[in-house]
Amino acid sequence: MLEEILTGLIVSALGSGAAGLWLHRRRLRLLLPALRPGRRMRVSAAVLLRVQDDGGYVLFHSPRRPGSYGPPGGVAKYSAGARRHLERLGFHEEPRSQPNMRHDLRGFVPSRALAGFARWWAKSEGRESAAECLRRELDEELAEVGHPDLGVDLTTVDFVAVRTVLDGPHRVPGQSYRQLRLLEVCDLDPASPGAAGLRRLLLELADDPADVGIIRVSAYDIEYGRLDACYIQPQSAYLFGARRLNADLPILR
Repeated sequence: MLEEILTGLIVSALGSGAAGLWLHRRRLRLLLPALRPGRRMRVSAAVLLRVQDDGGYVLFHSPRRPGSYGPPGGVAKYSAGARRHLERLGFHEEPRSQPNMRHDLRGFVPSRALAGFARWWAKSEGRESAAECLRRELDEELAEVGHPDLGVDLTTVDFVAVRTVLDGPHRVPGQSYRQLRLLEVCDLDPASPGAAGLRRLLLELADDPADVGIIRVSAYDIEYGRLDACYIQPQSAYLFGARRLNADLPILR
């Protein structure tokens, strides 16, 4: 009888432990790199906008990757008030030559700080909110694709969260470091005043064959990585899932 009770307790404890590991498997991925404290990890934290209709997704042309298209949005920026905390984490911003890329949450942290960086990002403190990031990026990217003024006040446009993505850490081919991507994917909030107008205009531009700055692609195109002569950037897969399917495209130096 005692042996049966002890066996039951052991099985129950093992089952509970396994369930706990499964529930916290995402956090465990961030803690494991701390076992190799000498390594550095590349981190990138961004917000993407999903604009879809009839199974199609709106993508913008990227001037930094000519011939390729990706979802509106980009890397979020940290505030001046967060600088001290990021320094304590050992965050080093990736050098960029363009002024508008300064204070981007793209850089390197020691492996021991990876989980702490992810926790800080999740709190949404000391950095752009999803709405702030998307409004800024839309303003910049619409100008880049030749539509600096669509007649929509972006301050009247709001967004709703679709999913959060924790991608990695993964090996980077040809590099000595691993990479973690933290992302928020959002839809336009239909309750916000400017959302319907912006969505309509983006879909019209995407369906205009004379406009090469904005296109509409299917999920199959994204999985394949290409539509005719257009390359599709791998982060586009986050519009309908939690992992990328294709390799990164190099940017212009």
